[in-house]
Amino acid sequence: MMFVAVLCACAICIIMLVVRASKGPSAFDRILAVNSIGTLIILGISLHGFALGRPEFVDISILYAILNFLGTLAILRFYPVPDASEENKQ
Repeated sequence: MMFVAVLCACAICIIMLVVRASKGPSAFDRILAVNSIGTLIILGISLHGFALGRPEFVDISILYAILNFLGTLAILRFYPVPDASEENKQ
């Protein structure tokens, strides 16, 4: 019963993050929402493995966490960082 409640809470959070990713005012908000969705999926994989008594799901979730982190870094490489001296001039 608790497993179903936690998965429902994760699903509600993912739905809210999908809305945030689609309506985000900036690209960084969208990236943060997608990264948070990945984190919740990692949590879901770990919970699923715990409920089924399969400890190898933890290895899968660790691998997915590494891919999520590297994917976020790869995406952020394409976005320019505003120069601090240009912000002070305005």
